[in-house]
Amino acid sequence: MQKQHYTYKISHNETQTLVDFLATKTGISKTRIKSAMLKGAVWLRQRKAAMRRVRRATTLLACGDEIAFYYDAALLDKDYPGAQQLWVCKEYSLWYKPAGLLAQGTHYGDHGCLLRQAEVAMPTVKQTFLVHRLDREADGLMLIAHSSVAAHQLSALFQTQQIQKRYVVVVKGRVVPAHGKIDLPIDDKTALTEYTLQQFDETVQTSTLSVEIKTGRTHQIRRHFAAIGYPVMGDPKYGHQNKNTEGMQLTAAYLAFVCPFSGQQRKFDLAVLMKQT
Repeated sequence: MQKQHYTYKISHNETQTLVDFLATKTGISKTRIKSAMLKGAVWLRQRKAAMRRVRRATTLLACGDEIAFYYDAALLDKDYPGAQQLWVCKEYSLWYKPAGLLAQGTHYGDHGCLLRQAEVAMPTVKQTFLVHRLDREADGLMLIAHSSVAAHQLSALFQTQQIQKRYVVVVKGRVVPAHGKIDLPIDDKTALTEYTLQQFDETVQTSTLSVEIKTGRTHQIRRHFAAIGYPVMGDPKYGHQNKNTEGMQLTAAYLAFVCPFSGQQRKFDLAVLMKQT
């Protein structure tokens, strides 16, 4: 079955539950609809409020309710890698996002994303918010805020370059010079990437780099290194002759900043944290 998008508006008082209504309208079994609801594929607008995901199958419908059901059987049946919580405080938490996991969901579901995994793992946290991006194909450290205030404060740190971000990246070829900067514009905006060569593997002709980005452009690391002839290994979009069997070799390995709530210096090193877990 292809992706299906169903929309309905209740024009009179209903005594049906949401799952019963959708089963009757779509012909999809109640079991499948319940599963889709739990995985974030059903949306509901009540009393002119914003559309929101609704997971409770027994939700009662009322006149004026608007329903959106985004059904993709293949997506809903797909298994995703599990994220790992590495550190937590009241305002935010630090997570390891594995490669292949989306940071946030889509209309068709959110069970395969970091944000939803965090919500399930922290039932006492009422809200979760993303404050920065990491490509689906990449792995590494991500911060999740536990309130809109925390999200605003942390996002501001990223936007004003007050968070040091370091990546470990494996690229095709021997990178020269061993220390350098790439300042090629991206999408007509200034972009700056700095790198240091850590190791060159003669056997497979790849360089392992420590990379810091001073700006946050879309796919900045991937685009910059592809542009100078050293594409990231396993990158499915940028570069040539950089295919491998291990997936994209780009890891968000280090974050450092002054906590806007405690005033303490926070330094998170993925390699160190993984050894502690």
